[in-house]
Amino acid sequence: MRDRWDDAEAPPASDPLARLVYGSRLLGAEPDLVLHGGGNTSVKVTLPDLTGEPVDVLYVKGSGWDLATIEAPGFAPLRLDRLRALLRLERLSDTMMMHELRGAAIAPGAPDPSVEALLHALVPHPAVLHTHADALLALTDQPDGAAIVGDVFGDRVLVVPYTMPGFDLARRCAEVAPRDLGPRVTGIVLMHHGLFTFGADVEEAYRRHIELITCAERHLAGRPAARPTPDAPAPRVDPLRLARLRREVSAAAGGPMVLTRHDDPDIRAFVSRPDLASVAGRGPLTPDHVLRTKRIPLVGSDLDGYVRDYRRYFDTHRERRGTALTMLDPAPRVILDPALGMVTAGRTARDARIAQDIYRHTVAVVEAAERVGAYQALPEADIFDVEYWELEQAKLRRGAARPPFAGEVALVTGAASGIGRACADALRASGAAVVGVDIDPRVACDADGYLGVEADVTEPTAIDTAIARAADRFGGVDIVVAAAGVFPPTRLLKDLDLAAWRRTMAVNADSIAYLFSRLHPFLALAPRGGRAVLIASKNAPAPGPGAAPYSASKAAAVQLARVAALEWAADGIRVNIVHPDAVFDTGLWTAELLRERAQRYGMSVDEYKRRNLLGVEVTSAGVGALVATLCSEVFAATTGAQVTVDGGNDRVI
Repeated sequence: MRDRWDDAEAPPASDPLARLVYGSRLLGAEPDLVLHGGGNTSVKVTLPDLTGEPVDVLYVKGSGWDLATIEAPGFAPLRLDRLRALLRLERLSDTMMMHELRGAAIAPGAPDPSVEALLHALVPHPAVLHTHADALLALTDQPDGAAIVGDVFGDRVLVVPYTMPGFDLARRCAEVAPRDLGPRVTGIVLMHHGLFTFGADVEEAYRRHIELITCAERHLAGRPAARPTPDAPAPRVDPLRLARLRREVSAAAGGPMVLTRHDDPDIRAFVSRPDLASVAGRGPLTPDHVLRTKRIPLVGSDLDGYVRDYRRYFDTHRERRGTALTMLDPAPRVILDPALGMVTAGRTARDARIAQDIYRHTVAVVEAAERVGAYQALPEADIFDVEYWELEQAKLRRGAARPPFAGEVALVTGAASGIGRACADALRASGAAVVGVDIDPRVACDADGYLGVEADVTEPTAIDTAIARAADRFGGVDIVVAAAGVFPPTRLLKDLDLAAWRRTMAVNADSIAYLFSRLHPFLALAPRGGRAVLIASKNAPAPGPGAAPYSASKAAAVQLARVAALEWAADGIRVNIVHPDAVFDTGLWTAELLRERAQRYGMSVDEYKRRNLLGVEVTSAGVGALVATLCSEVFAATTGAQVTVDGGNDRVI
């Protein structure tokens, strides 16, 4: 593990909180140490209160903050004497502990402190750093993990058997730490959990952390090399198979889920193990991971069997906590299959990505642990205690508002600019994962909840590829918005340009026919029913002179959408049509063109933009908002509708 501390970059020793931010970010930059909000850090300082009296304060990482990006406001300042007084209690529920920790805060608006704040308070050293290092877990997650840790580190660490995080863990450490934290001890190894190091300042605690992790890595490096990865290429996966799997997982979860497939050499090597079911079924690296990945993945395709086993697991342990528990959904978050690779599931694309990140590290640790001995996680009862932790159950009881399209997937053509981009933005803002398709390379992007695909909608192969990528990345398609279109130069019918006519028909009508035909089976598998929206035009019901190709192509597309509404209703797919007009913030309209048109009508540009019955300006964002609403439950009983968004046009009315 590389020591990244740089004295030239580190804040001065006179600012311990700034140094804590710096050291925390160094740890957070290492995925092999912490992932997605994992780990916590602290520093003890003395501050004057409002009366000028000195107060000993623990700055500890706040819940919800990530070490990789944490800033000073991400640390909760707590009265140290109050925390140490709590450690003298024999019992304290975690809910009451969090109430007490909040009450110990000396700053209004401070974040909720880490549940391990009491353990940070217990350690007498000024600086304390905690991670869930992969290399360490490969040593602790063994049948004889404590002995291995002792052989590797000797008397430099204090080994504490696994204890539930929170008050119980702090109390257990309080029983042994004062007695066993000798001068040579630089860290505490919490079995199946992680590593704490400490020091006179953050720099010392950080360097000790890196030193101990490096020692673990060297021990692992001396073991036999991992098995070679398979030479065979990744098998081709039918996108519809993923869509069917997504529908089944969503049904088990009780709502739409995003599925993401991963099939690189490391994953193929793992899913090809002859003992895959055994090693994958032993449990997570740390109990905390259960909140993101469930206790075990689904190995193979027996989803019904997985759900039955989860219900058995819940029924077996539901009385352990002594209170009534609400069963979480039994759907897997990780699926391992030699034909698919690894598929991760989540309520959002981000959740699916986090499950993927965590399980990739699980794969690496399992492989390393198997080289040392045999990977062994905690018994399922201990995992259950964290999955059904009272703090997590409290969150469940409070509930959380979910965006209307959470877990759903939309494919939008023409998404690089104008109305298409506005539709993509509106759907994504409402929780959908979006695949944007456009011939414009500006569409290309790969982010949480968004995949941009550069493709010509008139090329069937390009559309097939875009759909396959949508299935790989998000599991299927629930919503399609056909917004791609062209408006050729104005020309009277007597001067028809046949090439322009054919190109316009190809983009505005033919491509939609092909797109709809290919997406129908995916929309039919949508967990909450498929939806399709065609971005048509005022020119369909009210054509204008000089726009024969555009008007005819849009009219053809409208008829196509109407037929789709008739044919697809039995599959629960809604198809609706939007007729925008005079949307001037698209790429079709330049400032110069707007001035020319306004002058032709003897108007100012602002007057020209509002040249409709209501006298309002029509924007791309407004069209996008309407499209998102059409796809929502508000219009659950509407299909085949044609909705104008034009401020009112007397020719259309």
